[in-house]
Amino acid sequence: MPTALVVIDVQESFRQRESWQAASDPDVAEKVARLVGLARERGHLVVWVLHSEPGTGTVFDPDNGHVRLMDGLTPQAGEPQLTKTAHNAFTTTNLQQILTAHGVRALITCGIRTEQCVETTTRLASDLGYDVTFVTDATATEPIEHRDAPAGRPLAEVLADPRTLLPADIIARTEYALAGRFATVTTLKELTGS
Repeated sequence: MPTALVVIDVQESFRQRESWQAASDPDVAEKVARLVGLARERGHLVVWVLHSEPGTGTVFDPDNGHVRLMDGLTPQAGEPQLTKTAHNAFTTTNLQQILTAHGVRALITCGIRTEQCVETTTRLASDLGYDVTFVTDATATEPIEHRDAPAGRPLAEVLADPRTLLPADIIARTEYALAGRFATVTTLKELTGS
């Protein structure tokens, strides 16, 4: 079945935030690079997606120079590079048209943040009829503060708060939510055999 690997938001923006110090896998780009290599070996289309928030002044504002792939990730000629402004990779891009033009019916998803942009893209892809594989260890996320927590606290306070949802719990919840409903949840080792 024609397949595409969709690499979502593995971008320098995240490394600029204090919360990245507590990320589930600060070196996620290395795993993503291995997955990209595997996809290319198997003849899959690789699609690169970055998140942008123009005019915000944040690390996601392209004017600040951080909306670019992390080191070690380099698109090859012919691999689509998209920029999105929504959580999922479909709504504000022409991803679906690209996949249709390539006859793609199966997707492999990976990237940053596990429960946000990667999970949202995975769910929407499933609803659109794609057979989706979610590579859980080729995703990464950061702690999530409780909805009632005061804004702007230092990372140490966020981590000390018992209401903070930690990355391991976030990833486990995403795996439970996706498996058997929206995607096959797998690991890089299960895909590569090593």
